[in-house]
Amino acid sequence: MKFTALTGAVVVAAFSATMSVAQDRTGWPESFTVGTGSQGGTYFGYGSGWAGIVSEVLGVSGGAEVTGGPMQNMALVHTGDLPFGMTTMGPAAESIAGSNPIAPGLQMNNACAMFPMYQTPFSVTALASSGIASISDIPAGARIGFGPAGSTSDTYFPQMMEALGVNFERRNGGWSDLGGQLQDGLLDVIAFAAGVPVPAVSQLEVQTEINIIEFTEEEQAKITAAFPVANFDISADAYTTLEAPARSVSMWNFAIANCDLPETFVYEVVNAVMSDNERMVNTHRAATSTLPEFWDRNTVMKWHPGAARWFTENAGANIAADMIHGG
Repeated sequence: MKFTALTGAVVVAAFSATMSVAQDRTGWPESFTVGTGSQGGTYFGYGSGWAGIVSEVLGVSGGAEVTGGPMQNMALVHTGDLPFGMTTMGPAAESIAGSNPIAPGLQMNNACAMFPMYQTPFSVTALASSGIASISDIPAGARIGFGPAGSTSDTYFPQMMEALGVNFERRNGGWSDLGGQLQDGLLDVIAFAAGVPVPAVSQLEVQTEINIIEFTEEEQAKITAAFPVANFDISADAYTTLEAPARSVSMWNFAIANCDLPETFVYEVVNAVMSDNERMVNTHRAATSTLPEFWDRNTVMKWHPGAARWFTENAGANIAADMIHGG
């Protein structure tokens, strides 16, 4: 009888634990969508990867959605039209300040930081047959594809080119589309701001000879002095075209969540992504920088309480209360 009673107690305890887990899921969505970017860009591949991991680990249906990139993601997550998205620090700062071109004057402060993703290098690509091997080689009036309108690339790269004295005709579009236009001779240059390797560039170098154009030290210094970016080297193993690291600049990317999502849900989403970096890297090589120690690269957005709790408990993060939403 004692054995039976003990067994019953264990069953009750197990049942209670199960109920506790179920209660922790109060308010969780039945499914979720991650706002990414255009197909052929790093955001879409990376976002599809972590959405798949979260869906599998948590048992909640989820996937990626093609969007216009960081600026639109900030707007969609702020309004709650999408629960999750991805952005870079520059567009995030502009959106919070009310300078997002999608809704000028609206301070998008209901999009919270969730986890660090990777650095976005700014790189320039041209066909080898064009003879363009440096920024100074770009001819006046060159047709340059800057990615989707409102993307990080489209927001900052035209200004960078102007700062470097390049005269150009501005073009927009998805990365795959712009890569095709470059190959067909409809564009002279494509200027990418995306995690490497950029799928569209990798596809291009399989089909034709290209030049991945690095900045000179002087150009790099001029850009870092004028824009919210840091020095960055694109590793030689990122593309078969490169024989040595290519000098560039970069900006950090963060995953974002609507600030009103349940704390327990966001905590578990972050846990699913940050607890197994090897699994993330297998979805996209840019995830080599998706590491807990890079939590401090966010100096712009308030943290979602669930994300802040995860990094405090698991990464030794010391996040100020005024940098946590609701804190």
